[in-house]
Amino acid sequence: MKILKNLTVLITLLFFASNSFAADETIEMLNKLGKESMVYSKKIVRIDVGDTVFWKSTNPGHNVEFIKGGVPLGVEKFKTKFSKDAEYTFTVPGIYAYWCTPHKSMGMIGFVVVGNDKSNLEDIKKIKYYSRSKKIAPELINSL
Repeated sequence: MKILKNLTVLITLLFFASNSFAADETIEMLNKLGKESMVYSKKIVRIDVGDTVFWKSTNPGHNVEFIKGGVPLGVEKFKTKFSKDAEYTFTVPGIYAYWCTPHKSMGMIGFVVVGNDKSNLEDIKKIKYYSRSKKIAPELINSL
């Protein structure tokens, strides 16, 4: 009986421990946050391989698009529909640069760092950013 009780306790602890290490993130797509307009609620998130990022369509008219040349090698194109919640599970370590397609020139960009791997940082620095994003990107990249 004691073995069964110990086994039950062990299984319970393992269940809660495995859930506590999950670092999934939620990012809201917003028209306004403080003094900024057309923004993601978090500009940089750091997660582990296997974690998922959820983009919540809090305000309509936004989406998420991985920037060409701004993801690790082997990662496929990712572009969501407008005004829809979206999610992506990150299986390849590295930096992922993304923007809201219609608002990229307004500075609506973000970065996901997976597994603390910054091996594609030089590629991220070479991305052609537009208008306001061109001013915002260097500061964000320096804080990666």
